[in-house]
Amino acid sequence: MEKIFESEYRFLCILWENEPVASPKLVQLCSEQLGWKKSTTYTVIKKLSDKGIVKNENTIVSSLARKDEVDRQESEELLQRTSRGHIPTFLAAFLRDRRLSREEADDIRRLIDEAEEREP
Repeated sequence: MEKIFESEYRFLCILWENEPVASPKLVQLCSEQLGWKKSTTYTVIKKLSDKGIVKNENTIVSSLARKDEVDRQESEELLQRTSRGHIPTFLAAFLRDRRLSREEADDIRRLIDEAEEREP
């Protein structure tokens, strides 16, 4: 999947919440939520269509990529860019100035346990 830029991701979040959606309605939603002009919305639809991430058939726009797929790709890019793929380094930097609730800490432990149990 090609790189998705921040503005494209914000657009996709609106699309995922409303799809399938008529392009005029999508223009309205992007105007309300992102402050975009009509031309900006149509440009992003075209760019994401060219990337194979959305389709626009008979003015109905829908995604070809699931949110979890896009989020995984974005997370991988962030991990590689900030920590060269080394998860402990990433977590140390991310958690350095944060305080976790008991529930958040338990969720992280559970995720680690699940990842350890998976076979490569």
